[in-house]
Amino acid sequence: MNISELQPQGIWKAFHALTQVPRPSGHLEKIQAFLLQWAEGHGFESFKDNAGNIIVRVPATPGMEGRPMVTLEGHMDMVPQKTQDSTHDFLTDPIETYIDGDWVKAKGTTLGSDDGMGVATAMAIFEDKTLKHGPLEAIFTVDEETCMYGVNNLKAGTLKGDILLNLDNETEGEFVIGSAGGMDVVATQAYTPEAVAADKVAVKVSISGLKGGHSGLEINEGRANANKLLANIAKEALANGAAIASWEGGNMRNAIPSFGNIVFVVGCSKCAEGLTAVAAKWQDIYNNEYAGIEEAIAITAEVVATPAQAVPAAVAKAIVNSVLAVHAGVYRMTPSIPDIVETSCNLGIVKVADGKAEADVLVRSSMDSKLDELASSATAALELGGFTVSYSGRYPAWQPDVNSPVVKTIERVYKEVNGEDCKITVVHAGLECGVIKTVYPNMDAVSFGPTLRSPHTPNERCNIPSVAKYYNFVVKLLEQI
Repeated sequence: MNISELQPQGIWKAFHALTQVPRPSGHLEKIQAFLLQWAEGHGFESFKDNAGNIIVRVPATPGMEGRPMVTLEGHMDMVPQKTQDSTHDFLTDPIETYIDGDWVKAKGTTLGSDDGMGVATAMAIFEDKTLKHGPLEAIFTVDEETCMYGVNNLKAGTLKGDILLNLDNETEGEFVIGSAGGMDVVATQAYTPEAVAADKVAVKVSISGLKGGHSGLEINEGRANANKLLANIAKEALANGAAIASWEGGNMRNAIPSFGNIVFVVGCSKCAEGLTAVAAKWQDIYNNEYAGIEEAIAITAEVVATPAQAVPAAVAKAIVNSVLAVHAGVYRMTPSIPDIVETSCNLGIVKVADGKAEADVLVRSSMDSKLDELASSATAALELGGFTVSYSGRYPAWQPDVNSPVVKTIERVYKEVNGEDCKITVVHAGLECGVIKTVYPNMDAVSFGPTLRSPHTPNERCNIPSVAKYYNFVVKLLEQI
């Protein structure tokens, strides 16, 4: 069965259409054109703003013109992660979806339900002429997954809505009224490579099999960070006389890195065998340490072509020490809500090669002072290793409003529709609501969505029954809001 045949067909048909359009963060030209063509084809008012966001509006159904305008919001971009054996090209290839029981998944890649489901919701509602609602607008934002560029450059006067429904949460029945802020800590370092003698032996040590995951939603699960694991191996290898030629770990600053490799240079074949033994030792250690969390951590060592250059020993030691020193994981739980993460740090990317080293860290917190504290801690560790550090992409925390009128309406309608109470909560993930409310402080905002699991990983999946329950609620909410 094709996913476009699932029910409710309107939202699944729209989501299937989105999977056919490449839309990795930073490369949204095709999806922007697609959405504008879709709007024009249906006669909807639409335009692209200065930041590249797409705004679409439809009038109220007859008799509901006096209702407040509701803004439906989702982001266009998706995280481009794939399995190591996948040949998928996110710039050109459609996402290949399949149904596995109650779940929709993708073949070897992220699914893009984060936040394709949010975009598809607005598309389906706008297309369905049988629905009853007040005036609606939708904003499909740019590069939420990398730097929240679209909302960070949103201008006053672009939106007209009084109520903001952010359709970018991952658990059906959960309604978010607050989220963490965050910023990127980016460290770079230039070094002069040293020549490698032709008789040296190169060994590539690779780590795989980690779960990875969303660095906001799943940071509290204790999952292994590939860069931190590689650093322990590197420290031992350097102590035994090896040199580092290159390091590649992770590829998204907001995804817990699930893979990586370091190419070492050693003096002889016997030394290479010793490095293989080191890799096997650490594989056993890590599988023991992460038993019950990670299922199958694999560390391999293979002889590869000898590179022409390597990192000077002192520089390599400093880089490894910095990676070891940067905190990765939960830093503090929220004192007043102990089951919610307050502050965390994700060492998402480490790259070393060709005279340049880079480390990308994403710090999150619902408290500005703790955000600054942890960013300063990461900066100190990186600067001690010779890196130059800069900050970028800071976005504010979204402070909850427990007296929100729209939340009261949601609680009532959800109980009427489903016969059970919904959950009102805050999350550690960064949501665009906090940024939007700096421009539109009087908008009443809430975030929700169907159930997704493992976004930002090739194991991303969308729960089919939850989509029907979620979509039916959205339709009923718009009738009464």
